[in-house]
Amino acid sequence: MKKKIHPEYHTDAKIKCACGNEIKTGSTVASIQVELCSACHPFYTGKQKLVDTARRVDRFNKIMSKKKASRVSQNKK
Repeated sequence: MKKKIHPEYHTDAKIKCACGNEIKTGSTVASIQVELCSACHPFYTGKQKLVDTARRVDRFNKIMSKKKASRVSQNKK
């Protein structure tokens, strides 16, 4: 193999999650920052976090409730 072309391998690299969890692993990068890990990911925890900054879910529910109310009033006639 050629010398000086391979990246340095860190056996004690740390992965830091936004939730505060730290995982030690081997990598060519010494420190890695991630937003989700197995400790906070909804698939592994079973808890779903819904971030609705544009309030789209509320708007959708409001529209659907209006449609449902109009269907009920049409059925009564």
